[in-house]
Amino acid sequence: MFENIALQDLFDLQAKEKHTLIDVRSPKEFQETTIPGSINIPIFTNEERAEVGTLYKKVSKEAAKKRGLEIFSKKLPDFIDSFKQIDTSMTVFCWRGGMRSKTAATVLDLMGIHVNRLEGGIRSYRKWVIHVLGKQDFRPELFVLNGYTGTGKTALLKKLKQNGYPVMDLEGMAGHRGSIFGHIGREPSNQKNFDSALVQTILRYQDEPFVLTEGESKRIGKVLLPDFLYQKKEAGFQIFINLPLNERIKIILDDYQPWSDPETFLEAFRIIKKHIHTPVAKQIDKDLQNENYPNAIGLLLKYYYDPRYEYAIGNYPDDKKWLIDVNHIDEAYEKILQRVKYPVSTS
Repeated sequence: MFENIALQDLFDLQAKEKHTLIDVRSPKEFQETTIPGSINIPIFTNEERAEVGTLYKKVSKEAAKKRGLEIFSKKLPDFIDSFKQIDTSMTVFCWRGGMRSKTAATVLDLMGIHVNRLEGGIRSYRKWVIHVLGKQDFRPELFVLNGYTGTGKTALLKKLKQNGYPVMDLEGMAGHRGSIFGHIGREPSNQKNFDSALVQTILRYQDEPFVLTEGESKRIGKVLLPDFLYQKKEAGFQIFINLPLNERIKIILDDYQPWSDPETFLEAFRIIKKHIHTPVAKQIDKDLQNENYPNAIGLLLKYYYDPRYEYAIGNYPDDKKWLIDVNHIDEAYEKILQRVKYPVSTS
């Protein structure tokens, strides 16, 4: 018989051995939010779930259960085969530990495949995430990388992480670069998935003396930073990186590659167009339409992004910020390593 396990028991199990979490909800539900690291082996497709749900609401619970059984019985061989491919211990879950995970666990048990079933489903995991964030506890000091748009802050964080430094990649977790063009080429996260990823990072680095992150506003794309983390970031040690304009244009072109989706890039620009001096805005619009991206980006930086950034520098006291002038992000990396050391030193 399958075993019902609580969330903490699941965490303990994951810490002891290689373990596979299986979300048996529909692909749409899985995409919207799941427990990090889970795989999706759905009982119903998106359309089938909608059909069963409609029967439940408009006809009866029994009618919905009957139709659900009819649908599921036809796909049982493939469903069971999917679990046979997994060579670790397993736990299945649905939204609140209800009918779908119970059905999956029961059928698998009848076929001699042992799985656990998560009590409370993903809803119990979501409550735990909210609890962890509600504690407002993140002990490490924060080193915050700032700079004009195009300074390569994300690339610097990636390199630091690759070399073993603790990094909190807020843009990566949000699936957004934080600007009006930030969604291009990315899959923006929703708040639930962002919170889950954030909690994983907080727990991973809780005992580190410091963590590196990037200067971000409270909103990043579709998600919001929790107040305690935003305030901690604002109180952290701010590293301001200054790169030449031409180098920044190259970095932006390499990162955004506007030629791969010119219409989306142009649409995004027209949202902020009214905030730019009319002659300049017209020239940027023309450059984007003619795919003269280096000139368009240069004008955007000079007349839109840079003035906003210059205002932000003055918000921090001198003893909490460090300004570095470099010609390339590799040079910035070397300078950052001179300041960011174990143990923490901001002197």
